[in-house]
Amino acid sequence: MERREADCIIRPAQGEDEAATVALWQAAGLTRPWNDPHADFRMALAGPASTVLLAHADDAIAGAVMVGFDGHRGWVYYLGVDPARTRGGIGAKLMAAAEGWLKARDCPKLMFMVRSDNLATKAFYTALGYQDDAVVTMSRRLDGR
Repeated sequence: MERREADCIIRPAQGEDEAATVALWQAAGLTRPWNDPHADFRMALAGPASTVLLAHADDAIAGAVMVGFDGHRGWVYYLGVDPARTRGGIGAKLMAAAEGWLKARDCPKLMFMVRSDNLATKAFYTALGYQDDAVVTMSRRLDGR
């Protein structure tokens, strides 16, 4: 049975939203021990090239997404919805808001990373019209971890 979600309002996060937003990201299973979501939230709000967008429903944060533009590509991180509100369209509304934020900055392409074994998330993005670019992301830790 598909759940219908009440209308939500999308707005940019403010500093006072940090604790509730990070709690939502943790509840949605998005955080990892090697990334500090509090630092990521504060960094996203610190400059004009990134932000965190929040979905509000019933006077609570129902979802959140971090979005940024590096001047070449747009990037989305931490798209999460309150586990009690999944399958109600909030994630799709947040992605549309992230796309709008990037389009307003003349960003030509939006990108994000999904772990290869996260089939449910891949299906969500495929349903929104995203495609697998068949690239490999390579990395190297610079912080000594």
